[in-house]
Amino acid sequence: MSTPKSSSHQNNSNSVKSLPTAGIVPTEQDSDNLLSEPSMEQLLEALTAQVPSQSAEIERLKTWKQDLERLFQFLGDRRVLIAVLEPGTFALRYANAAFCRLAGWEGTPLVTQSNNGWFAETGISLLELFEDCDAKTAEQLYRRHLLHWVFKQFYQIDLDSLRVLDEPVTASVKNSEHREPKFIEFWLGSEQLKITRLNSKIDEFADLPLNLMPVAEREAWLMQPNQLANLADRLKLDNYRVEGLLLLEGFDVTVQEQIRRLTQLLIDRDSMLRPDKFERIDRCLRSLFNADGTLLMRPDGEQVQLLVAKDGQHLQPVVYSMDSLEASHFFKATAANQVWNVPDLRRECRTECDRTLRKMGTQSMLLVPLVVKSVTREGSGQRILGVVGLLCDRANHFNNIDAQHAQELIPAFIAALRQAIQQRFTHINNIHPAVEWRFAQEAERRSWGLPPETIVFADVHPLYGISDIRGSSDERNRAIQTDLLEQFRLGLAIADAVCETQTTHLGEQLRLDLLDYIEHLKQKVTVDMEVRAAEYLNERLEVYFDYFVHCGPRVQAAVEAYRAACENEHNCVYRDRTRYDRMLNLIGTKLQETWARWQEKMQQILPHYCDIECTDGMDHMIYVGKSIDPKFSQFHLHSLRYEQLRAICDCGRTVFRLRAESQINMELAHLVLVQNTTIDIFHNENTEKMFDVKGTRDIRYELVKKRIEKAVDKDAQERITQSGMLTLVYSTEDEWEEYQQYLRYLSREGWVEAKVQTGMVESLQGVSGLKFARVRILPETKSLAEYREVTVVTD
Repeated sequence: MSTPKSSSHQNNSNSVKSLPTAGIVPTEQDSDNLLSEPSMEQLLEALTAQVPSQSAEIERLKTWKQDLERLFQFLGDRRVLIAVLEPGTFALRYANAAFCRLAGWEGTPLVTQSNNGWFAETGISLLELFEDCDAKTAEQLYRRHLLHWVFKQFYQIDLDSLRVLDEPVTASVKNSEHREPKFIEFWLGSEQLKITRLNSKIDEFADLPLNLMPVAEREAWLMQPNQLANLADRLKLDNYRVEGLLLLEGFDVTVQEQIRRLTQLLIDRDSMLRPDKFERIDRCLRSLFNADGTLLMRPDGEQVQLLVAKDGQHLQPVVYSMDSLEASHFFKATAANQVWNVPDLRRECRTECDRTLRKMGTQSMLLVPLVVKSVTREGSGQRILGVVGLLCDRANHFNNIDAQHAQELIPAFIAALRQAIQQRFTHINNIHPAVEWRFAQEAERRSWGLPPETIVFADVHPLYGISDIRGSSDERNRAIQTDLLEQFRLGLAIADAVCETQTTHLGEQLRLDLLDYIEHLKQKVTVDMEVRAAEYLNERLEVYFDYFVHCGPRVQAAVEAYRAACENEHNCVYRDRTRYDRMLNLIGTKLQETWARWQEKMQQILPHYCDIECTDGMDHMIYVGKSIDPKFSQFHLHSLRYEQLRAICDCGRTVFRLRAESQINMELAHLVLVQNTTIDIFHNENTEKMFDVKGTRDIRYELVKKRIEKAVDKDAQERITQSGMLTLVYSTEDEWEEYQQYLRYLSREGWVEAKVQTGMVESLQGVSGLKFARVRILPETKSLAEYREVTVVTD
């Protein structure tokens, strides 16, 4: 920082042109004297030299001088930062030793020490000293103080209860002796200011009924967001003469601000493991602790990986066995689970890891173990994620204050790791709570740079079910047929009108083509015809509309009718298809709502994975087992299987209600696939599916899932699923005995009929030997007493 000349005061006074200069300004000769012998007596005499010889003003300044002298003698060389400023320009007139040290002025020609331990300086403004303080910020701060005293003096309104002047200002201080900025938190004292309105007729607040408002109402009004700032902006600064000086009181908050900024850096959205961000964290840590390097220890099973950043250089990671670190300081830190200070590494250097750090020049360390709550299959516990360390090439460098600062940063480091955990599986939406713990475990591993491991849940029981809209494809085709016929008939009306209006052989041929197409549509419609028909009308009919509208009123009316019918997002007649889509959406929504209610109850039995998918109806996939929840038992399995059947029956009743209310005209068939054999599932990160089956022995189950919906009865050659009925598909007698019992329970509760139909499933591609049992789901009006026993009927 260059040394300003004594005449620099004039330049600084112009730096904030909108602010008035103070009414008390030292002369240039007095300023030179301040630099040579700035005693308190001389300083205040110089300040009062230009004041008119009014006895009251002189007495006021003498009293203030005495107060300042007593204050300065008391403060001496304490940590509190004190400075005296001119209002408006914020030019410094006095600064105590602590302030000068913070600014880097100690021992420079800029200041001279006086007998009372104070340093004097003329011509430097806070705008030059503070890096993040500009003219606008200074003016806002100045206006805030003026508003306080203007309200108090001219309107008898005391703003003390609103704490207008209590909010501190934090600013970074320029100091050429330090690479990193210093930070000061300060308050301004404006009690010594005297404010005079030059033109009493100018009232910035004349339009506001300030004195007419009740005190509580006025305070509530003033507390509205930005209200005080808006009022301060009204002040016409040129209409006020401000006399006196401002007192700055503050503290060096460099460490606190560094901790705050480092905490913010750790917990922001970017992962702390990104190279660029980790370098910034390393730089902040070395600055805060005045360290020469940082390290990160990451455990992985029986090994530990150590990463060291020294002098801004990231060294190659070194791997050690867990056994080799048993006598190390790292194990001591994690065992104590507290910040661990190693004053002199030379005195205790027992392991190869310690010796490696010693060879790098490290003599003292501060180790910070990171412990998080970790959920496992066995329950909750604590897990050591690793150790962050600060390194110094000098012995006995770190002290208890450093340890306290490191302790403050532990929550931020853990939060940063959890943020990194969440970002490891950003491609997955809404990880199911029952399996979230396993994804969190894997993310923790990867957050330390360890190689990925496949997420596997072994030996889980699958529970699969379908609620399928019966004949949905046919219903969709009928809707397509109805819409296309209507649109073609509207097109035919246009062709008829054209041919009647004029003689046109092309128009006649177009009319005959439309008639042929209509007859073809009456016979059969498929999904591909939906696209072909739209293209046909566009290319063979609609291209002529611009001409047709000029062929007469009748043709024009036919074209307008066609266009009106096609005026929608699909640009075609879409009436019946809209009705079909709405029914499909209504069925899916109501099924999901019903299933969600049952899922909430089923999760209370035992946490399990469940996924649903809605297309033409709804299908669900449940996985349950010890690998998901260690409390799993056979009772939990059987309870969930029975609740699954009850939930599907309730889904059937939901459809009955919709039909009874004439909201839909569709029927649903329901199926549950039974399998006692467990399977292994894994999360495949290369697909959009949450889980795939693992191993060839589980492929059969997936094949059955894909093909069972279309399966037919081997004897009757009809679909095994029937409208309004629940079908169970199984393989073994053990499976049937278990589910036969469930059917009896369902009948006793009035969910299904007592009559059970059974049969063999015709062999599917790659799958044979399946059997089925089928029962009719009862609406809610049936009496429970009618259904007591399960009767088995073999087809």
